Amino acid sequence: MQEQTSAPPQVVSQSAPRPTSILLVILTAIGCIGLVFLGYSQPVVMGIVQGLGEFLPISSSAHLILVPWLFGWHGGVIDSLTFDVALHIGTLVSLVIYFWRDWLMLLGAIPGLFEWVGAKLRGDRSRGRSPAEHILSSVIIATLPGAIIGVLLEKIAERALRAPLLIAITLTIMGVLLYVIDRWLPQTKPLETISWRDSLLIGFAQACALVPGVSRSGGTITMGRLLSFNRQAAARYSFLLSAPITAAAVVLKLPDILAIPRSEIDVFLIGVLVSGVVGALAIGFLLDYIRRAGFAIFAIYRVLLALLVVIVYFMR
Repeated sequence: MQEQTSAPPQVVSQSAPRPTSILLVILTAIGCIGLVFLGYSQPVVMGIVQGLGEFLPISSSAHLILVPWLFGWHGGVIDSLTFDVALHIGTLVSLVIYFWRDWLMLLGAIPGLFEWVGAKLRGDRSRGRSPAEHILSSVIIATLPGAIIGVLLEKIAERALRAPLLIAITLTIMGVLLYVIDRWLPQTKPLETISWRDSLLIGFAQACALVPGVSRSGGTITMGRLLSFNRQAAARYSFLLSAPITAAAVVLKLPDILAIPRSEIDVFLIGVLVSGVVGALAIGFLLDYIRRAGFAIFAIYRVLLALLVVIVYFMR
């Protein structure tokens, strides 16, 4: 999976200028505070949790389970898996908007990728792939393990893998792995050099996120760094991978989402809106922050959160 015909495409999605980011954060905070005063504290909190957790390597699924558990929000729509999936609509939209140039590049590569596959089937090895076709094929390959394992183990994950102590263990293990791998392994590979083997390994890492606390972004970024990709490449590839798997989850849960009672629609819409806005800010923050400081702060946060969960669990 190495043949390429032109120079690698530049990373087109960079973090926003700092003054703009600060202004957006302030406006978002004001909007969230206003919604809290209007009585929508729970969907606002959950939207913020999803927006931050989906893209930062801290596990959104773990937080969506732990926050209602910590605050005692049980039995309502906030504590439902349907609401969790609905929140992913917001972060999916933010992902599509933030990386819109990347998606146009990949969509434009679809015809060429079909031509390359056809040439391979005919035994014609003279036809190589463009950089965009190369990345598109790697995204497709990396998506397969998560899609297959997700379908096979979805019910088990929903019923058996949501225990707080299990989440504390996975938060800690992945936090330590993220720190050690990012601290000691080199950053030598750009995204455009990704191979079939790399794609599959990162895809299996994404599939491990079925266990709450592992983190989809945490797993894919950690594997990317283990394979010696630089931090920007690992994070960007993690974001690109999240769109297909998230879209598939939303489609599978779409009948449940469409069956939401009218009395709860406002709660869902506010949660989705907040998760989308916060998610876009989280993408910009992560791309800028890791360039300067790495992933240590996220590893430390995961371990501290795990300790809090254990303390609260045994106090109760």
